[in-house]
Order: sequence, then structure tokens, then C-alpha cells
Amino acid sequence: MFRELVRSKQKMPHDECIELLKKETRGVLSVLGDDNYPYGTPINHFYDDETGKIYFHVGTQASHRTDAVKKHDKVSLCVFDQGWRKEGEWALNVKSVIVFGRISIIEDKERIADIARRLSYKFTSDSEYIENEIRNHLHRTWLLELTPEHISGKYVTES
Repeated sequence: MFRELVRSKQKMPHDECIELLKKETRGVLSVLGDDNYPYGTPINHFYDDETGKIYFHVGTQASHRTDAVKKHDKVSLCVFDQGWRKEGEWALNVKSVIVFGRISIIEDKERIADIARRLSYKFTSDSEYIENEIRNHLHRTWLLELTPEHISGKYVTES
């Protein structure tokens, strides 16, 4: 159903893909948008080790992305690291992961608060700030839950 990498030597092991999803803070979530055009947006994410699912905080219930998710649940997520250069070389080396799966909207406020809290700790350890944000914005916050159907990663050298 899902394509294998053409350049199999560039394939990242699955556990390294998961580590990248856990470590990196942002990716591009692509949905099927208006008039069936792909619509990709940068978004923060949280990979849950317990469930193997990926969560996204959505600050508003009315948006191009949430409208698209309501119509079509198949999405892709691309996450990549900052890259590195070998000494004396100009080419950037990057690790990237693509996740294909199905997405749903979570509206349970307790679950949203739990995931929002865990996502926030990827950015700051200021628990007072995190709890204040949850207290003030939970009432209007949605959460998207991505259930992966296929995860693949690769090493890329931009040369």
C-alpha cells in the first residue's frame, strides 16, 4: 500500500524515526484542503510513547486545517531535524520522517489538558506558565490525534 524508499541505503531504522518524532518540536502537517488541493502547515506535535499516536494542539476550531480534517481523515506529517555539515563540506545532512495516517479531533477536555501539558514541556519547563495557559485557553482548545499507518525515515545529503 505504501511505497518503499527507492534509495534503500538512505533508509532510517524505525526506532530512529520514533526518536526524531519525539525530539523535534515541529513538522508540516498536510491535509486535503479546499478543492482537493494539498494544504500543508507547520505545526507543533507530541509523540506519545504509550499509544504510538501523534498529537497536535489546535488553538481554534474554525480554520482551513480543521475544516479539511472534518472532510477527509487521511493526512501526512513530515518532520526533519536541523541538519549538520561534515567538516569542510557545504552539503547539509538531514534526517527526515514521513508519517501517513488517519487523524481525528479530540474534544475531551481532560485529555486535551494532559496532552497539551506534555506537549508544552517540549518547549519550556515553566510549569506555572503551562498551567496558566491551560487554565485560560482549555475551553477553546481542540486536539488532533494522528494514528500512524506508515512511518518511514531517511538520511538526505543535499549535494
